[in-house]
Amino acid sequence: MRVDKYLWCVRYYKTRNMVTEACKKNQITVNGQVAKPSKEVFPTDTITFRKEQITHTVTVLDIPPNRVGAKLVDIYRKDETPPEAFAHLEMLRLSKEHYRKTGDGRPTKKDRRDLEDYEIGNDFFFDED
Repeated sequence: MRVDKYLWCVRYYKTRNMVTEACKKNQITVNGQVAKPSKEVFPTDTITFRKEQITHTVTVLDIPPNRVGAKLVDIYRKDETPPEAFAHLEMLRLSKEHYRKTGDGRPTKKDRRDLEDYEIGNDFFFDED
């Protein structure tokens, strides 16, 4: 089975076109070699790809006949992505939400003034008396 069809069948990508674009950007490797979308995958092959700031590593256990349901995906692949990668992604999300929550809208007048006061290279913080 082609690598683009396999990653679509096991639900890592929503469309085959998204897998094709990832292959063109050299984001998908099969057994350590950069893969084209038409690269054939076989059981025991290792597929490594980068998606959403996580480098996923998947071992092919079997070839699905067609796109499978989410509950049946584990029959056809073994996910060997380290849990630290998912923890790192969660830390990135939390750090982005630290200052402003998503959906809070435009910065307030106080936020704007704080940003204007924070100027790099300005002698604002140092007195030269």
